[in-house]
Amino acid sequence: MPHSNTHHEETPKRRVDDEQIHLVFNDENDINDMYLTFGLGTEEYGIGISFVTEIVGMQRVMEVPDVPAFIKGVINLRGKVIPVMDVRKRFNMPEEVYCERTVIIVLDINGVLIGLIVDNVSEVMEIPESQIDQPPQFGSNREGVIRGLGKQGNKVAILLDAQCLISEHIIDLKQTLSAFKAE
Repeated sequence: MPHSNTHHEETPKRRVDDEQIHLVFNDENDINDMYLTFGLGTEEYGIGISFVTEIVGMQRVMEVPDVPAFIKGVINLRGKVIPVMDVRKRFNMPEEVYCERTVIIVLDINGVLIGLIVDNVSEVMEIPESQIDQPPQFGSNREGVIRGLGKQGNKVAILLDAQCLISEHIIDLKQTLSAFKAE
């Protein structure tokens, strides 16, 4: 870390870049109650930590033809070709310019790696099942991807069902990636 000419300690800005964030749990943690929370616009979302393999900084995304509009393309992460989904586009939210806080959350869903582009990551929250309310039954329920509303203290996060988020597209992605790798 570079030295500054000031004598007071500054709070370091949170950057992910190419470094991996490692999450450590102790015996008291139940991984099924742990959620990685992230921001999209003004809302806080969460996804089960058991699906998360790593968090990487935004990087070059190679476009791939014939995929849904919310699939931005693929990244090459240490030799692995991983499709990436822009979660804003998936939820029909307005697009934002990617910035230094934009990250890719890499998930492993049934053996398939997929990256989620989100505005920022917040924290890992422990939310026991007793603190999760069922999602409201109005509107489209974000296409059925909302698992519930998780509460911890005065914080509320919209908890997503990782498998539903990509389920209808997982087979298409496997086929697209197979064809892509063969070329």
